[in-house]
Amino acid sequence: MRSGSTIYAFDHDHGVPARELVDLLGGKGAGLAEMTSALGAPVPPGFTIPVPVCREFAEAGWPGQLDMALATHVDRLGRLMGRRLGDPADPLLVAVRSGAPASMPGMLDTVLNLGLNNETVHGLAERSADRWFAWDSYRRFVTMFATTVMGVTPAALELEPADDTPEALRAHVNDLLEAVRREAGRPIPQDPVVQLREAIEAVFRSWNSHRARAYREKERLDHRVGTAVNVQAMVFGNRGPDSGTGVVFTRNPATGEPHPYGDYLPRAQGEDVVAGTTRTMPIAHLAEHQPEVYQQLVALLRRLEVHYRDVCDVEFTVEEGQLWLLQTRIGKRGAVAAVRIAVDLVDDPDIRLTTQEACERVPRELREHARQEILARVSPQGQDERLLAIGLGASPGRVSGRVVLTSDEAADAEDDVILVRSETSPEDVAGMAASAGILTTHGGLVSHAAVVARGWHLPAVVGAQELTLDSGVVRSTRGLAARAGDVITIDGSTGHVWQGAVEPPASRQLDHAIGDELPQLLRLESWTAPRTTPSTPGDKTMKIAVDRDKCTALGICESLAPEYFEVNEEGELAMLREDVPADRRALVEGAVAGCPTAALRLLQA
Repeated sequence: MRSGSTIYAFDHDHGVPARELVDLLGGKGAGLAEMTSALGAPVPPGFTIPVPVCREFAEAGWPGQLDMALATHVDRLGRLMGRRLGDPADPLLVAVRSGAPASMPGMLDTVLNLGLNNETVHGLAERSADRWFAWDSYRRFVTMFATTVMGVTPAALELEPADDTPEALRAHVNDLLEAVRREAGRPIPQDPVVQLREAIEAVFRSWNSHRARAYREKERLDHRVGTAVNVQAMVFGNRGPDSGTGVVFTRNPATGEPHPYGDYLPRAQGEDVVAGTTRTMPIAHLAEHQPEVYQQLVALLRRLEVHYRDVCDVEFTVEEGQLWLLQTRIGKRGAVAAVRIAVDLVDDPDIRLTTQEACERVPRELREHARQEILARVSPQGQDERLLAIGLGASPGRVSGRVVLTSDEAADAEDDVILVRSETSPEDVAGMAASAGILTTHGGLVSHAAVVARGWHLPAVVGAQELTLDSGVVRSTRGLAARAGDVITIDGSTGHVWQGAVEPPASRQLDHAIGDELPQLLRLESWTAPRTTPSTPGDKTMKIAVDRDKCTALGICESLAPEYFEVNEEGELAMLREDVPADRRALVEGAVAGCPTAALRLLQA
């Protein structure tokens, strides 16, 4: 069957675990299907248009058979929800979201509240008995559809309602609709079926947007792959005081600490949290105000982590006290967190990661990043009189660089720069990729800037509300300022921002710091040497203990037998035997690489 006629409901029986079908369903679609089918988690129903359809669309336009398949699945979704797309009395509303095989946070397009129009908004108001909620949802749809699908610039929609009443919101929506018609040369479609097709096409087109291509180049991802599209029944975090939305990690992605970490925003929808335009609340806010919902969330987070055997990044919505999971994926994390998490999951009795798996998750380059993060953490905090602000440490590490205020300046810079923005958006990705660090005055710990910076191991401070950007000057409420081109230092562990360069300590402090700050790194490095299983003449297991610089790290590599080494009269390994094959020579040399003062001795098991 051609992929153009194939759509998969979240509860479709694939015959194999959905998490193994990322190349077909995309990461988001595979996660939704896995949570629905394998875990029975509370996931709003929906369906996935698979990745190959995006490639067909890029090559030949809208696949001819897709309309019929789409109508079939929309009808099924309506029956599951007890509503119908376009019904003026009780409309089905959906979210249309991307889902590439590899995570590309914020790079591809999303449209929420699709199905609203000048008639259905009244049906939503009547059904919910909440006119404010209905018009707020319509406002959100108009703004997202106009900018995402129709190419209207956000500046054209920078209109504000007169007040926060339903009547003012209604007038505001009418103003937005007129602004869209004027800017785009056509009105927003009133037919929800047309809305749906245009939104799907927009998601497909976003695969080749400048920001998406820049992100893939940074991540070395294949431009030819394409994205899936997920169509899902809406649940509403903006529906009253017992509703909200959040993004949460099963463990802290900056430190690796084993507790939920994330942001929550009452009476909001998901884009409000990740956009960085609104000051979010820590996930503890949900625990305090809706403890039963929070405990349900914690239990689901644990199930997801055990199921995936890794840290999960989860998007959720609470609608009038009902918890819904909207996405799960393997969470991006900083280097220190990667080390701690890998070792802790080896010790976790429900997960029992193997030491080999732990080492594969934290390669040598990432371990070096962890060392640098620890070095920054133990560095002096700098002079108080040069402190510009204290924000939220979103991605660990300390770095100094020139202030640049636009992504274009950052992308063109040839030296180390700090990109300073009110908040970052997907359009800033090229400049972020070229920067040494990121500083934003708004946003929370799971905002776009924070998530992308952690994935790239870029130091980042977000939500530095003591700072304002004013005509090329970063001004602090502390009476200090930094102009574009001035050097500043940011610390993504503590959230500190200073004028000028703050020098790191000498690297000789690092070995002592690791034992105190990240003992998991010593354990991990003890597992990193290559392992083979040659036998000794007496069938005894032989081990080599690698003593690095007076035991700052002890690595034990199993089964590098004496057949690989010449053994001197004292029983010490002296050198590689001349008859060791070339492929084995590289393996064994790698086991003791980086140990300039290593003392090697045989340990008989």
